[in-house]
Amino acid sequence: MEKIKVLERYMPPAAAPLIGRWIDYFKCEFKISRNRNTKFGDYRPPHAGKGHRISVNFDLNPYAFLVTTVHEFAHLHTWNEHKHKAKPHGTEWKQNFKKMMQPFFDQNVFPPDVKQAITNYLNNPAASSCSDLNLYRSLRQYDAPKESMLTVEKLPANAVFKIKDGRVFRKGEQLRKRFKCVEVSTKRVYLFSPVAEVEVLER
Repeated sequence: MEKIKVLERYMPPAAAPLIGRWIDYFKCEFKISRNRNTKFGDYRPPHAGKGHRISVNFDLNPYAFLVTTVHEFAHLHTWNEHKHKAKPHGTEWKQNFKKMMQPFFDQNVFPPDVKQAITNYLNNPAASSCSDLNLYRSLRQYDAPKESMLTVEKLPANAVFKIKDGRVFRKGEQLRKRFKCVEVSTKRVYLFSPVAEVEVLER
């Protein structure tokens, strides 16, 4: 019960009992992790005497936390079935993700817009992972508002912004999916995801 109480603090409470059962069933070490800029969650298969390990960032909103948790458990389930023979986000993983997401659809855990975005994502074979922008945008709607923080796509052209490591950039043109931005101090060009979260300095 203690485990379920902890999980309820990070995900929709109705989802916690099933995730708790998965942790026990798969004998998985489940860790609520510090924020990692490069990923929301992580799965590591058994290695060197350690069993399955999953970690999920503590600062995700409840729906993003649950989607990430199911995403990583689908990796675990796929590894159990296929070991290293299946691609990380290939057909086998997608089938498991869809199957493992279904109980939460049946419980109506997700708001309609998030449910629709997950459904679209699962039906789109071109989307290789949870970096699917439509799903990401949908989940972000439920984040607590952060003062002066915006995503790159919402900044006006030529806006100046700062990223977490303190570097300052000016927003440029969009190249296909990413935005070309120039680091103010070095004049070097970097490509930014449209949903990268940055601190606005000048609009």
